[in-house]
Amino acid sequence: MSTPTLDKHSAALDAAEDGASHLITVTFRIRRFNPEISEDASWQDFQLEIDPKERVLDALHKIKWELDGTLTFRRSCAHGICGSDAMRINGRNRLACKTLIKDISPEKPITVEAIKGLTVMKDLVVDMEPFFQAYRDVMPFLITTGNEPTRERRQSAEDRERFDDTTKCILCAACTSSCPVFWNDGQYFGPAAIVNAHRFIFDSRDEGGEQRLEILNDKDGVWRCRTTFNCTDACPRGIEVTKAIQEVKRALITRRF
Repeated sequence: MSTPTLDKHSAALDAAEDGASHLITVTFRIRRFNPEISEDASWQDFQLEIDPKERVLDALHKIKWELDGTLTFRRSCAHGICGSDAMRINGRNRLACKTLIKDISPEKPITVEAIKGLTVMKDLVVDMEPFFQAYRDVMPFLITTGNEPTRERRQSAEDRERFDDTTKCILCAACTSSCPVFWNDGQYFGPAAIVNAHRFIFDSRDEGGEQRLEILNDKDGVWRCRTTFNCTDACPRGIEVTKAIQEVKRALITRRF
């Protein structure tokens, strides 16, 4: 009696067909800009066969690696930690690495463009220097006086919880570049800088709160906020950005923090 043998070639074809059955055709409409070619931006469509459970970042990789190697965008960790791949997807600021294709109406063209309010350098890459300068301006580090301690500066769990929410910022600029005040006036510090100032203003170990409050009391500081909640909606880490800004405003009025 002969022993049945598995046709490896047929098995491989069946597996490939099963895998292909999960794919859908998606159109990605990407806003392209290359200052070496034209001063004007334009939209370009790319059609992909892709698993809807993949992320937008996976689609951008597929486009760059298989269709158009000139497509330019930032990404690093691809796990929602580095914040480098913030972009406008279907008109909303999101991280490409955290946005699943199935969640953003793949039956329609998916638009992808650079975040607003910062100068576009090429395609989806913007000049982040103004954003980081605002971050540096609020002195995002612990300020203390006196002799260096012989052991760590301890604080209670309650004191730590006071600023826990604002420690989650990954500097992706999604909140700042979703702010209409920032769009109209790039001099505004922006939500991310205020969030990072909040993180230290309310730290019981810090002694630089007054300095930071005076910086944010400037005409381009917290008083420019119009409480539209765009920043809170855009934050990929779920930080209550608008609440943090209001707490800084309250500390400026009461000088209690």
